[in-house]
Amino acid sequence: MKPASSPIPTRTTAASAARSRRLVLLVDGDNQRRQAMAALVRQSGLDLNVAEASDGSEGLALCDSLAPDMVLTDCSLPDMTGTEFCAAFRQLSRVGYGYIILLTSNSDNEAITAALSSGADDFLLRPFPLANLRARLAAGQRILHVEEELRASNTQLRQALAQLHETQAAIERDLREARKLQQGLVRERSGRFGHAEISLLLRPAGHVGGDLVGFFPISDDRIGLYALDVAGHGVTAALLTAQLSVHLSGSSDQNVALRGAQSGVDAVGPVALAHFFNNMMLEEMNTDSYFTMIYAELNHVSGELRMVQAGHPHPVLQRADGTISHLGRGGMPIGVFERAIFDEIELTLVPGDRLLITSDGITEAATPSGRQLGNEGLEAVMRTNAFLSGHPFLESMAWSVSEYCRGERQDDMSAVLLEFRGDGQLIRMGAKS
Repeated sequence: MKPASSPIPTRTTAASAARSRRLVLLVDGDNQRRQAMAALVRQSGLDLNVAEASDGSEGLALCDSLAPDMVLTDCSLPDMTGTEFCAAFRQLSRVGYGYIILLTSNSDNEAITAALSSGADDFLLRPFPLANLRARLAAGQRILHVEEELRASNTQLRQALAQLHETQAAIERDLREARKLQQGLVRERSGRFGHAEISLLLRPAGHVGGDLVGFFPISDDRIGLYALDVAGHGVTAALLTAQLSVHLSGSSDQNVALRGAQSGVDAVGPVALAHFFNNMMLEEMNTDSYFTMIYAELNHVSGELRMVQAGHPHPVLQRADGTISHLGRGGMPIGVFERAIFDEIELTLVPGDRLLITSDGITEAATPSGRQLGNEGLEAVMRTNAFLSGHPFLESMAWSVSEYCRGERQDDMSAVLLEFRGDGQLIRMGAKS
């Protein structure tokens, strides 16, 4: 190797950020021709460092130790061909790209094609003027600059992606904990009050959702049960659901429906409760969210039931003889209109009847082609599972819905199943899951 007048950077320098002066390695077995080439490179005006090697083996060793930016190699070296040199060069471990220009006196297209296929980037036919050499070197510099910018961008992208993965993992952990907390809002998944047995289903589409179901005792012979569906799903819906759960919790000092009963008067009725929530959403909450609701008050001794429908899917009544009907006219959602009109429903249950309240995550579950389950599909599910009751019925229904949409459920799924039985044991059983 014959060093140039300018200092040659070491491999450590080559592996760092882009050099202010590029290193060009000349590989040629003809000393006189190689020195002439070195002079031309210095005369190019491109401010390049130059190193020299007399054969392929020496050139590869310098490539490994110095990591030159560009290599000008003769097509015929004392110990190997230019094609072999290019192939061996591409096998070396490098931080950045190395640009190879093949120098040849032979215009044989096949030889040039073989060299380009083996790793050469460009070629020059001898003899060539300085302008041609300068143009090839300048083109190589531009390509190396682009490659370095892309490599730097890729490094930044990898770092950003790693940070994103860390952030996502932290969010996933938080959402898993939030799911546990939200599931905890439904303290009891089943309960029995006199003739009435209640079972609940709550299945968010993601980690957390906007559905809420529950029940609570009002007096010795009455219970309240509810189903809410906040528009959308995810964290925003879950936060509003959590706030609403406070107003419907079993705690008598927080439960809106029980406030009247505390003062010795009747509990807040279903329609009045809907209006309370509507005013609260419009006047107190700074949000564009709204929700649908079914709230029912049941006398579990007589079977008399009063219910309000506020934009929620129609409750489904299955009588003891198997006949099925969809109740209500819909009503308006809560938190949209100042003078909302809600639908009030009254009926009497007899032993063997059951009432199913579902969210639209069930009735609007769709096949991959977009066909929704709908009311007819829900009726079919109820008839198919008529022999089941309680949680087995709800689990079978959830499985049927999942199968219907091929596991691609996009919305939260919740349900309240009220079964009116013939025995009148005044006991209450709770089961947590």
